This record gives sequence, C-alpha cells and structure tokens, in this order.
Amino acid sequence: MKKTAATGQQIDARELLARGFRALSRGKLDEASTCCKLVLTRQPELAPAHFLVGLIALATGDRGIATSAFGTVTTIEPGHAAAWAHLAKLLAEGGQVNRADVALQSAVSCESGDIPAIHDVIGTTYTLLGEHRTADEWYRRAAAAEPGNPAFRINYANNLVYLGETAQAATELSAALALGRANAQAHWLLSGLDKARDRTHIDEMQALLAEHSLPPRARAFVYYGLGKEFEDLGQWDQAFSAFAQGAQARRSTLQYDEPRETATFDTLGELYTSQWLAARPPGCDDTSPIFIVGQPRTGTTLVERIITAHSQVHSAGELQQFGNCIRRMTDYDQQERFSPELFRKALAIDPAALGQQYLLRTTRLRGQLPRFVDKLPYNYLFLPHILAALPNARVIHLVRDPRDACFSVFKQLFADAYPHSYSLEEMARHFVRYYRLMALWRERFPGRFLDVHYEDVVVDLQHNARRMLGYLDLPWEDACVEFHRQDAAVSTASAVQVREPAHTRSVGRWRRYERQLAPALEILRSAGVITE
Repeated sequence: MKKTAATGQQIDARELLARGFRALSRGKLDEASTCCKLVLTRQPELAPAHFLVGLIALATGDRGIATSAFGTVTTIEPGHAAAWAHLAKLLAEGGQVNRADVALQSAVSCESGDIPAIHDVIGTTYTLLGEHRTADEWYRRAAAAEPGNPAFRINYANNLVYLGETAQAATELSAALALGRANAQAHWLLSGLDKARDRTHIDEMQALLAEHSLPPRARAFVYYGLGKEFEDLGQWDQAFSAFAQGAQARRSTLQYDEPRETATFDTLGELYTSQWLAARPPGCDDTSPIFIVGQPRTGTTLVERIITAHSQVHSAGELQQFGNCIRRMTDYDQQERFSPELFRKALAIDPAALGQQYLLRTTRLRGQLPRFVDKLPYNYLFLPHILAALPNARVIHLVRDPRDACFSVFKQLFADAYPHSYSLEEMARHFVRYYRLMALWRERFPGRFLDVHYEDVVVDLQHNARRMLGYLDLPWEDACVEFHRQDAAVSTASAVQVREPAHTRSVGRWRRYERQLAPALEILRSAGVITE
C-alpha cells in the first residue's frame, strides 16, 4: 500500500506541475502558484517545483524569491543548467559579478546544447557582464535553433548593435518582424539603426498603434521609434508629439518617489563636506580607475571611447560595483537604490576597505591594461566616497548645455535607471538637484575632478582629447581622435552614434523644440541653471 500511495503521489505531483507550467505560460500566475504550493507540500525536495517557483517570481518581479528558488534547485539538482543560468542572470543584474561568474560557468558546463531558452539566458548574462563577444555566440545559437522565436532574434539583434554589426542586426530584426509585425521592441530597435529617408516605417508603426491595443511598455517602444524617425525627416512637431506620448506611456509603468530623491540630495549636501573628507583615514592607493560621471546623454560614452582608444586604457563599461560595495558594507537592503538612509550609513565606511572591495569585485571586468574606465553616469552621487576610497583615481565629469541635456534625456527610452526622464517637469527638477550638487562638490573638493564640456569636445576634438589625456597622465596617441574605428562593444543608448566621428549635429537641438520644452525651461530658468 505504501508503494502505491507514493506512486500515486508522484503522479499527482507531475500532473500538478504540468498544470502549473501551463498556467504560467498563459499568464495565470495565481493558479501556477497554487499548483507549486500543493506540490511542495507533498514533495518539498522536488527540483522542478522550486524551478517553477523561480519562474513565477521572475514574472511577478520578486527577485529575492527567484534567486532563492533557483539556488534551491541547484542544491537539489546540481546539474540543472536552466536554474544555474537564471541564477547567474539574477546575480549579474544585482551587481554580484563574482557569484554570477561561478553560476554562469556551472550553467555552461551543465547545459546539453539542445535547449535554446537556456542559450538565450546565458547570452543575456554574458551581456550583463559586459562580454558581448561571448554573448554573441549564445544568442546566435538560440536564434538559429529556434528561428521562429522572435524574442531570441531580437535579443541577438540587440547584442549585434552593441558590437557595431548593424547590418546583421537589421536582418535579424526584419526576420523577427516577419514573424509578427506587432513586435514593438523590434520596431524601436530598427528605427535606431539608420536614418529614416521616407515615411515607410513611420506609416507602419502608426498603423500598429491604430490597429492594436498595445500595453504601455510596447506603446512606448513604438512612440519612441516614431519620434526618432520624425526627427530624421526634420518633422519636429510630430517628433516631439511622439516622444511625449512615448514618455507618458513609459511613465505609467514606473514608480518614482521624487520627494525621497530630493531628501537624498539634501542629505548628501548636508553630510558630505570637505571636513568629512579631510577627516577620513587613508584610502586605497591604486591608480588604475578612471570614473566618468554626469547626466546620461551628455557625452559620457563619447569621452569614454576617446579615452579607451588609448593603448593603456580598458573599457569596463557601466559598472554597478562601487555603489553595490557601499550597500553591502552598510547592510543596506531597501528597495530604493539611493536614499538618505544609505548615505547616512555610509558616512563611517572605512575608505581603504571600500577601495579594496571595489577593486576586488571588478577584477574580472578591469581587463589586463594599466588603467580602466568605469562609466556609470550616476556615480557622481558617490563622488565623496570615490575621493576617499580611491584618492589616486581620476574623475571626469561631463557637462552639457542643460537644455540639450534635458531634451536628449527626455527623447531617450531607457531601461529602468532614470525614472525621472519621462516627465518634462520631473526631469528638469532632477537636473536642478544634480546641477546644485555638482556645484557643491566643485566647491568642496576643488581640483579633484575634471569638468569636460561636450560642446567643446565635438568642436575641437584633438585639443580636448589632449587635455583629458594630460589630466590622466597618459601620453598622446593618435588613436584617441580615431575613436570611432574601435570594434569594442558599446552597451549604452549611444551604441550607434559613437561609431561615427564626433559631430555637432546635436548641439543646440533643443531650439527645435523651444515651445514644447517651455515647462522644463522655466524650471531651469527659475533655479538659475540657465539665464536666457
């Protein structure tokens, strides 16, 4: 009887699991969750049930439960490649690069070569770790094995854009759209690959909006694609209207606590004084880091490409490690990445320990060259800690006309990093806070970072490249003015633009939209950020 009961229990578990996976595929998360609970009540060590828990958690955005569930699967079944792959991706997204690397190698060694979905997740993880060349192999395998899956082809295309292989990316995106013309992300990516020369794609995207009831995230993709192509054609009013509708759609999907951000900036200004820095014990004397900071879309990627064209400098990309080290060392576990509580807790961090932790956790990303660039724009929030922990590091701060900077941010569709960028007023108020904070840092820490003006760089590239290399104590190399010839990956919104020579086309572009930008301009003017 015991054997029969156990066998029946196993059959019930298999049936419940199958039902749970079907429910998940149909978006019925409550039903899938109920199936998991019933199965785990009967067989708490059943790896597929924990794997389903992880997938449900991914669908609901609960990264903590997902990480725990996939970790449990790998404990119960160490050869579970899919669980290792998802775990690696989650760890990489959280900035835990060393743990992600271990999990990723386990996924690679365990995978059987016949499951495209695993290849796609592995590819995404390599992308998150900045290894776009390696990611290319995995994305290509997933797309080739399952050419009818548009998501695989889009991920492959997106990585190709980072690698500068735009012609192949266009081929993949066209193939994805041939499988279904309603794929909004494919339309958006395709819009960014080349300059529109007629209304063909515009008409198709407008028809897509008219004929389909798209969710907000998808509408945002289409509207931003429209805005870009209207700009290409010089149809400025239509372009701004599209950007504004895209921003409204994207804003509706995001949580943004502006009062908390205001309190965070106020806390930074209150606590991090020149006296605080002078009273800190010695930091780590390593000379290799170069930080590029500022607002997004102000030329940070352009300057990074100029500097990393030098034979002694490696591009490490936009690293999360410095902030994550501070969060780890303060046991900070709140959902908000930045808060008054974080910076209050961080006041007492030992600078040398912070510097050493940062260098340790970036070891695999820093390359083998003497210097490396960490180009995470919002590291300006951590500037006092950078100066304390790594006093021999160099910091370059990008400055751009506030009107062009704000408009360039507003017209760009980001992932989740800049929730203030989808409202003219919120964006302008954020810029005022940033502007005032950088003025404080400039006053309190004179000579500790170099201001570089975007407009100066694009007008006189060689002079400004020489100025930056002089600040970095690097000898001149002609390659720095031929930066656009690099074949290294570019994993930012500027991936296409920085593969062409420096130009002035974006300088003063805000004037095309002066009437529509009036709410933002008034905020900047009232705060004294602009005087016109």
